[in-house]
Amino acid sequence: MTGPSVAVEEGHLPVRGDLAHIKLAGRYFVPHYAVPMPHVVTGAGAILRNSGSAEADAVCELAGSEVFNVLDITGQWAWGQHGEDGFVGYLPLCAIEAVQP
Repeated sequence: MTGPSVAVEEGHLPVRGDLAHIKLAGRYFVPHYAVPMPHVVTGAGAILRNSGSAEADAVCELAGSEVFNVLDITGQWAWGQHGEDGFVGYLPLCAIEAVQP
C-alpha cells in the first residue's frame, strides 16, 4: 500500500482498528480481514448498537428477517453490517441466527 491512509466513512464501512470486511483488503490496512457470515434477525427485530453492550447508543433498528453479515463474535455480541452496505454495529447473538446454505 502506498500513499496516505483513507478516512473511514462513519457508520457504513465495516472497518475497525483490528478487523475489516474482506472486500476492503487493499483499501484499508488492518491486521485481519473477515469473510462475512450471513445471519438473519430473529423475532420482531433488534437494535444495532455502536458497541457490544445493552447500554451502548443505538445506531438503528433492524426488522425481523433482515440480513446481518457477521464479521466477528465476542462474548454474547456479533459485530457486522446490516446487509451489504447498511449500518455497521453490534447485535446480541440471541437476536440473530445463521443462514443455512
